[in-house]
Amino acid sequence: MNPRSNEDLFELAPVVPVVVLSDAEDAVPLARALVAGGLPAVEVTLRTDAALEAVERIAAEVPEAAV
Repeated sequence: MNPRSNEDLFELAPVVPVVVLSDAEDAVPLARALVAGGLPAVEVTLRTDAALEAVERIAAEVPEAAV
């Protein structure tokens, strides 16, 4: 999913979950669960060493999510 603007992004879901992931292995299952629950927009904070890998994994493996 590739929203073109902030308005597009906010139309996807009523809220945007903000997640902190310390293990990139958790990224894809969490993103899939959020999408299944109707929350396809996910913000991953860059507070941990695993954050960038988590973003990459979600983008590659959960195309229906906007990360």
